[in-house]
Amino acid sequence: MAAVQVAGSPSCGQPREAPREPPPEQDNGFRRLSARLRALRPDDSSSARTEIHLLFDQLISENYSEGGGVAAEDVSALLVQACRLVPLNQNHLVSKVSQLIHHLLNRLQVIVDEQNLDFLMGYTISAIHQCSSWTHMEILQALAALVYCNGSKCQKYLPDLLGKTGLLTTLIDLAQSDPEVRRAAVHCMANLCLSVPGQPYLEEPYQNICFQAFLTTLQSPKSSDMDDITFCMLLQNALKGIQSLLNGGKMKLTQTDELGALLAVLKKAMFHGLPGLNIEMPMVLYPTPLPQYDGRPPVKPQQSESTASRPTNKKKKYKIKPKKTPQGEEEEEESSSEMEVVPCPGTSRVNMHDRNTRCSSSQGVQGLPVDGSGTLGKERVSSPFTTSIWKRVSSSESDYSDAEGGLQGKMRSYQAKVRQGALACFLSTIKSIEKKVLYGYWSAFVPDTPELGSPQSVSLMTLALKDPSPKTRACALQVLSAILEGSKQFLSVAEDTSDHKRAFTPFSVMIASSIRELHRCLLLALVAESSSQTLTQIIKCLANLVSNAPYNRLKLSLLTKVWNQIKPYIRHKDVNVRVSSLTLLGAIVSTHAPLPEVQLLLQQPCSSGLSSSNSATPHLSPADWWKKAPAGSSVEETSVSSPKGSLEPCWLIRLCISTVVLPKEDCYSGGDTGSAAGSTFEPSPMRLEALQVLAHLARGYFSVAQVYLMELGEVICKCMGEADPSIQLHGAKLLEELGTGLIQQYKPDSTIAPEQRVPVFLVVMFWTVMLKGPLPRALQSSEHPTLQASACDALSSILPEAFSSLPNDRQILCITMLLGLNDSKNRLVKAATSRALGVYVLFPCLRQDVIFVADTANAILMSLQDKSLNVRAKAAWSLGNLTDTLIVNMETPDPSFQEEFSGLLLLKMLRSAIEASKDKDKVKSNAVRALGNLLHFLQPSHIEKPIFAEIIEESIQALISTVLIEAAMKVRWNACYAMGNVFKNPALPLGTAPWTSQAYHALTSVVTSCKNFKVRIRSATALSIPSKREQYGSVEQYAQIWNALVTALQKSEDTTDFLEFKYCASLRTQICQALIHLLSLASASDLPCIKDTLELNGDMIRSYLLQFLKSGTEGDDPGAAHSPQERDQMVKMALKHISSIQALTGDTARGVIMDFLENILTIYFDTSGSQVTLLELSDR
Repeated sequence: MAAVQVAGSPSCGQPREAPREPPPEQDNGFRRLSARLRALRPDDSSSARTEIHLLFDQLISENYSEGGGVAAEDVSALLVQACRLVPLNQNHLVSKVSQLIHHLLNRLQVIVDEQNLDFLMGYTISAIHQCSSWTHMEILQALAALVYCNGSKCQKYLPDLLGKTGLLTTLIDLAQSDPEVRRAAVHCMANLCLSVPGQPYLEEPYQNICFQAFLTTLQSPKSSDMDDITFCMLLQNALKGIQSLLNGGKMKLTQTDELGALLAVLKKAMFHGLPGLNIEMPMVLYPTPLPQYDGRPPVKPQQSESTASRPTNKKKKYKIKPKKTPQGEEEEEESSSEMEVVPCPGTSRVNMHDRNTRCSSSQGVQGLPVDGSGTLGKERVSSPFTTSIWKRVSSSESDYSDAEGGLQGKMRSYQAKVRQGALACFLSTIKSIEKKVLYGYWSAFVPDTPELGSPQSVSLMTLALKDPSPKTRACALQVLSAILEGSKQFLSVAEDTSDHKRAFTPFSVMIASSIRELHRCLLLALVAESSSQTLTQIIKCLANLVSNAPYNRLKLSLLTKVWNQIKPYIRHKDVNVRVSSLTLLGAIVSTHAPLPEVQLLLQQPCSSGLSSSNSATPHLSPADWWKKAPAGSSVEETSVSSPKGSLEPCWLIRLCISTVVLPKEDCYSGGDTGSAAGSTFEPSPMRLEALQVLAHLARGYFSVAQVYLMELGEVICKCMGEADPSIQLHGAKLLEELGTGLIQQYKPDSTIAPEQRVPVFLVVMFWTVMLKGPLPRALQSSEHPTLQASACDALSSILPEAFSSLPNDRQILCITMLLGLNDSKNRLVKAATSRALGVYVLFPCLRQDVIFVADTANAILMSLQDKSLNVRAKAAWSLGNLTDTLIVNMETPDPSFQEEFSGLLLLKMLRSAIEASKDKDKVKSNAVRALGNLLHFLQPSHIEKPIFAEIIEESIQALISTVLIEAAMKVRWNACYAMGNVFKNPALPLGTAPWTSQAYHALTSVVTSCKNFKVRIRSATALSIPSKREQYGSVEQYAQIWNALVTALQKSEDTTDFLEFKYCASLRTQICQALIHLLSLASASDLPCIKDTLELNGDMIRSYLLQFLKSGTEGDDPGAAHSPQERDQMVKMALKHISSIQALTGDTARGVIMDFLENILTIYFDTSGSQVTLLELSDR
């Protein structure tokens, strides 16, 4: 029966299927009856009424096949004809025609077209106004069927339905005497709120009317004349309506009272009818970090959540077979998978080391199907909301033949549907509000460790542990997952590494306590669960928790417990459980990696924790355990890949390798509906997840993965040689991660001891195998551009030291492939290629090759013209790298590179960089970096040429405007950095050129007023770069720079952004260095200005200069002077320079400045001894 008559249609508001074309032989019964009906004419005689009654009964009782074989337009035409035959004064006939409308539209899955809808809507609305009240129930059912997914076509009827005195508004009112009519009116309003993609939605005023009506319905207690089942259906309809408003109408809950009221009713509804629980909720929930009061009576010890047991009955629950009925409006039959779970005796005390003693899954609940097709996929893994929550419930009492248990079972089914509807609505609410708003209500829905002697607060975990319906448990876990998703920033405040003994509980400790309780409850739920679908949701929820919890700030053992308890599920018979178990392990090895706790877990013996299940792990034999017939050199290569004294082999890596390359085991092959027919391997989702776990390990725990380098190389070759593009893609991603890990080991700042690194010769061997394997073929697979792009990324992760040792033909292959792919029409491939070229141009063995650098420059300049922003951004980054290479080459003793590099190409690069500096911020930040490097690289021979004069002026103007514009911090920082590079070129006419004053004005403006302190630091650094006094220009120019730096020093703590305070010390250090640098270059004409400043702000400058001398620097600039000797040497040099200046007659400025500097040095040297003592005391 159609979803239209159901209190809970699919949570996403999916419309009915589009009517199918009727088969050649239409249903003869419908055609015959339809022809008879069309032949009738309006007649008020008794015989005519009787004939119409009989025809309607026959049409209702006709046995329609699925789809009906009836065209939608024929059904609409028949209904219009039926209404024309029935005058509104014939109550019985109106009731019968309403039943016919309701039945045919639902049974045949028909959505009425706009023209016929207009007539039928008018008829039904008039019928409610004119007919007796006993007919209203059937008429409203017909109206609900008509408006289902037709809300956008009912705009002109909305005032009549939803206005102040509108039909539905009146019938929904609490004063409505008939509870069934009220429920039908709510259902009708809910169907009106359903959205259809691409169609206009209800206007905002009507959305608010409906929302308030649904909210009032949910807030109202059950009236005395309403039975429990009707009340459940009323709640389901109201919940469905709110969900439709949030999903389709994109309704935003911006008012705190509005959101708080909704969350209060949802919390009450999600526990509706839960055995042994009755909570009283306030009308509104307010955001607070403190636990919410819920008036739950004290819990008896045997019902404690710590047992993880669900309510049990002495009688065994039997499955109730659903039965089709002709008129099952919104009622629905609880499927066998949703009936009560009857735990085996002793489930409250689970023996975690012997799961064989627990109930088998046949005694518990069968897993719900993932979807109708049984197709497996990551996004489809056991989501309880993907199937309809608002399914049909039979209204036939004959379905419950057992007089004792039937009504009770039916009641439990309806109550479970209310809880599921509330959870589905809560999920939509979560998606419609900002996370920072949601987390204000954290304590109302997420458990916290109870106080000693206090009952556990009710939360989503109460449902996950105690609800008798596995589907409700799965829904609760999905909602909890949605809350946890993206909660990393909120949870990052948690901290419990030290014992807090205070009069109050800090917020950080509260959150840490909540995280601990979530771990405890989810692990209890894990061992107590028997439904595969719910089990999958528990594991996915754990994965979300693990991904977001700050384990580096929490006490150890939380991850160890999760790790040990998930191991048995890796061999579960249900493939979805196995996939989610691997996802959880991937989350553990990727969260805050590397964590010492996880490092220890990875080094556990291979069999640890896996013997507690029937699931055997792969037999661990020698290093080539997984290979059927290893290549001749493989064993030798593998033996070399393990460093001496390597620890116990990592069972997780071996598990993942076996999952990817070994045939599946027979012990659970029967449940793998997702694997392709005849496939000998694990299902694709399992293999993909295993490859992702390997990639996480390579990224976060490379020291563990490097032992298997050559084996992983062969796994990658196997994956990239397969036909499945997704397996190939994940193989390429794993290769990129391994390559990146090798590069990290060899970085100059790496903390890895040389003897613990993978030897270069082994890295060369690894990449030689890759380049002789399927990697070049993947680079050429133009039919799979994503794979091509990923292969380019992998190629860019070659260790530079290894690249120079690769065979010559392999080096040429890499370069040729990249330069060739730069012409690709696909933007993904082009972006990846541009980036890879930007990496290669930094390789020591390639950067002095003028031809390669020139070819790369031309390729990058071509990509800078691309229409795709991503391609241009990657090309600009590569251009910045290429210009870095020019600077490195300029600093080598051999001048041949500068002489051979084409001046015309330089000109072309400057023009392209100027254009790119006008692009979006992603492109601009690297374009200005390139401009600074290019202007630094220019040789006197270039600058002398007239053709360069104009382009130099344009380049510097581009930099000045970028420094001054209100752009992203990164853009302005790079522009200041680039200006500093320009100042380093002695061949440029800095100080005499017209642009000098503009450049200094831009930098001084930034150093005094920019909101971002990092940009201020970089501009102060640039101002201290010129090495000669004449480069600072006139006396006025010098004075302006000096005064700006003094002002900047004064304002170095003036910020409203708390995040900027940590850069205050760095900023002061850099400004002090710039001031001392200016003093060390000052001329006699500059001294009066300096003297005036010292007389005005001498005390302030003295205190900051003394701080500069006494303390180390947290400087943003790597070139800043750090040691105390360097710092006091700078001041001494400045003093020496000032004393060497020939003072003008009568000028006292020189003496004042010398006294000032001498005074600073005296104070510094006098206090340095006590300062050391003070530091020693503080250290103790």
